[in-house]
This record gives sequence, structure tokens and C-alpha cells, in this order.
Amino acid sequence: MLKCFMCDEKNKTEEAVSICIVCGMGLCMEHARRADLEIWEGHYPMPVKTMENDLPRFLCEYCIEATYIATD
Repeated sequence: MLKCFMCDEKNKTEEAVSICIVCGMGLCMEHARRADLEIWEGHYPMPVKTMENDLPRFLCEYCIEATYIATD
């Protein structure tokens, strides 16, 4: 059974319900953060346009902060 990494740092034991798509750490309901990420249409490295719908994903607090700081 996968455990929440952030809870483990605080000597708590919680079962993970998701995995951060950036760093791969297991996350419980308390620590999982849902983010809608843009989907680009086109060829790498030059995307042509963004798609109409975003892609829902789960990230940890560390990665979501780094992602949104980097895109601001």
C-alpha cells in the first residue's frame, strides 16, 4: 500500500489516493492538489494553439507552487 509522503514527513500514516504527476510522490486527500493544465495542439517545440479543454491532474504542494510561479 502506497503511503502519503508529506504525511510521512510529519510522522503520520495516511494512505495515498493519488500520485503527483511531476515528482511522483504519493499523496493523501489532504495533500493532493488538483490543477487544470493547458493542453497544446501542434508539434514540439512550437505549439500552435491551446485546446479548448484543460487536462485535470493531481500535483503535490511543492510542484504546484513551482509550476504556477514558473508560469506567472
